[in-house]
Amino acid sequence: MLTVSQLTKSYNGRVLFEDASLQINAGDRVGLIGPNGAGKTTLFSLILGDNSPDEGTVSLQRGSSVGFLPQESAPSADESVLELATAISPEMAAVQKKLRDHPDEETAEHHEAVAEFAELHGYNLEAKAKRILAGLAFRETDHHRLARTMSGGWVMRAHLARLLVMEPDLLMLDEPTNHLDLETLGWFQEYLSDYPGAILTISHDRAFLNAICRVMVEISRQRLHRYVGTYEDFLAQKQAREEQYLAAYKNQQREIAHLEDFINRFRAKASKASQAQERIKRLDKMERLEAPESAEATVKFRFPQPPRSGQRVIALENVRQAYGDHVVYEDLTLEVERGQRTVLVGPNGAGKSTLLKILGDLVPIQDGLRTPGHNASIGYFAQHRADMLDTKRTVLDEALADVSGIGEQAVRTILGSFLFRGDDVFKRVSVLSGGEKSRLALVKLLLHPPNLLLLDEPTTHLDMPSIDALIRALQQYEGTLLFVSHDVHFIRALATTVLHIHAGCLTPYAGDYGYYLEKSQATSERGALVAKLHNYQPDAPAAAVEPAAPKMGMKEIRALRKAESERRQAENKERRNQLKRIVELEASIVELESKQTELTEKLDDPSLYQNPSRALELNRELAGVADSLAKANTEWAYLAEKVPEESEV
Repeated sequence: MLTVSQLTKSYNGRVLFEDASLQINAGDRVGLIGPNGAGKTTLFSLILGDNSPDEGTVSLQRGSSVGFLPQESAPSADESVLELATAISPEMAAVQKKLRDHPDEETAEHHEAVAEFAELHGYNLEAKAKRILAGLAFRETDHHRLARTMSGGWVMRAHLARLLVMEPDLLMLDEPTNHLDLETLGWFQEYLSDYPGAILTISHDRAFLNAICRVMVEISRQRLHRYVGTYEDFLAQKQAREEQYLAAYKNQQREIAHLEDFINRFRAKASKASQAQERIKRLDKMERLEAPESAEATVKFRFPQPPRSGQRVIALENVRQAYGDHVVYEDLTLEVERGQRTVLVGPNGAGKSTLLKILGDLVPIQDGLRTPGHNASIGYFAQHRADMLDTKRTVLDEALADVSGIGEQAVRTILGSFLFRGDDVFKRVSVLSGGEKSRLALVKLLLHPPNLLLLDEPTTHLDMPSIDALIRALQQYEGTLLFVSHDVHFIRALATTVLHIHAGCLTPYAGDYGYYLEKSQATSERGALVAKLHNYQPDAPAAAVEPAAPKMGMKEIRALRKAESERRQAENKERRNQLKRIVELEASIVELESKQTELTEKLDDPSLYQNPSRALELNRELAGVADSLAKANTEWAYLAEKVPEESEV
C-alpha cells in the first residue's frame, strides 16, 4: 500500500534520513518510534506530500485513501461538531456549507442541498458519527455546537471522530492519546482493534502501542528499522541487534587498528611497500560503521531527597468546593499518609485536577478544613508550569536558579538524565520545544523536591526516553506522590494505590493499577455505551413488587402535582443556567488559549529582554492567564459531566 524507497532528507543542514526504506501493507498496525527530533513528523509530512525528499521516492498504491490526525492545532471553521465529524470529503464539506448558507427549508437551494446530502449517504454518516462521538465522550448537546468555540483538546477529538467515520485505507495518527482520558482511551483502543484499514501512529504511550501495533518502526542512524511484535518485543529485539552491532563495530575497529599499524610500520620499507599500499586501498574501500549510540537508560544519578514529613502529610475534613452554584465536592474527607504513591482515576469532569489543586492550596475552598501535616512541603506540577520558565536564560542557568547546595556538574548530570546533553545545556529556553520545556520544568522541581508532590498529566509532550527518566527519578523519590495521568505504563510503574473519583465520591483501592482494574471492573463503567454502539440492549431487571400505596383525595393529588411541577421547573431552570455557563466557559477558554499563545510568542522574542521590566510584566500576565485557563477548564469539565446528555441549549 505504502512504499518508501531509498529516502534521503536533510533539514537545516542535518541529515534526518539517508537511504531509508519502509513498506506498509493493507491491514498493518505500525508504531513509528524514536526520540524527539529523530524525524517522525518529517516522515509523516513526506508521506502526506507536504514535503519532498532530497532523494528517493514515497509512493502510495493507486486509489488508496489517507487520513491524518496531527498532534495539535487541527483547524476548524464555522462547522458544528457533528458537521466536522461527517466532513469526510470535499464534496461532503461543500454540501454541509450549502446547508448552512441556505437554512430556509422553503428555498430551492435548501432542497437541492438536502438531495445532495442524501445522495452522499449523509444520514448514514450522521448515525455512525454520533456513535463515534459518544465513544469519544461528546454529549448529544455538543453535536450542534460550533467546533471552534470548544477547547483545543475537544476540537482534536472531533477531528479524530471524522477520521474514524471516514475509515481511510491508511490512518496516520500523531500522538492520538494526548487529549484522551483513561476511559475514552479504552474505548478508542477497542475501536481500533477492529479497524479495517492500515494504521501508522506516532505515540509515546507504551500501553497504547502494545494494545494496537504489531510492527514497530524505529528511526535510528538515519534509517528505518522494522521490528515485528509489540513495543516490549521491540525492546528485546533492539537490545539483541545493538549487541550484534556493537560486536561488529569492535571487530571493525580492531581490523582498522591492525591495518593502520601495518601501514605505519612498513610503508617506508621497499620490500613491504606493495603490501602497505594494498592495505591502504582496503581501508579506503571499507564502509566504516558509525560508533554505537549510547543507551538512553545508562545515565544514573541519585536525585536530591526532600526532608521527612510527619506520618500524616495532609488532611481534608468536610471540604466543600464549588464553582459558583456548581458543587464539585461536598463533605470531602481525605487523609494522605507519608510514602503513599497514589494515582487519581475517573472520568473527565470527576474532579481529579480539582482535588490536586485543593491539596496544593491553589483554589479556595468554600467550607471545611485543609490541614497540612508536620513539616509538610507541597509542590504542584501541571503542563502550564513550563510556561513560567525564564526564556532569556540558558537551560543550565534556569536549572541552577534558586538551587543551593548542588554543584554545576551535578546539575548537568541531572539534566543529562533528562536528555539535555553536551551543548544542549547552553540553549536558550526560548528556543526549546514544548516537550523540552516540560522536561526542564520537571528538572527544576526535582532539584528542590517537596515532600508531597502533586503531578497533573506530567508525561504530556514527553517522548519515551524522557518518560523513562521521569519514572526513574520518581522511583528514587522518598516523599509522597499523588498524580493524574492517562499513560498506563507510567501509572503501572509508580502507583501503589488508586483513588477512584466519580460524582464527588472517593473510592480508595489499597493496591496497584492492576488490582484496581480487577476489583472495580473499571471497563464495565462504559459497558452501557459499548452495548449501545453494538445495538445490544441488556435485559431489564424485573420490577420489584411494592406494597399498594394508600388512596389519596383530589386535594392531596393536586398538591403533589403542583410540587412535582415546581420541582421540574426548578430543575429546568438550573439546567438552562448550567448550559449557559458551559457556553460562556467555552468562549472564555478559546480566548484564554489564544492569549496564552500570544504571550508565549512575545516572551520567545529575545529583543523583549532589553526591557527587563516589560518581560517581568508579561511573565506575570502569562501566569495569570494560565491560572485562569486551568480554573475555566476545571469548571467546564465538571459541568460537562454534570449536565445530562438530553439537555438542549
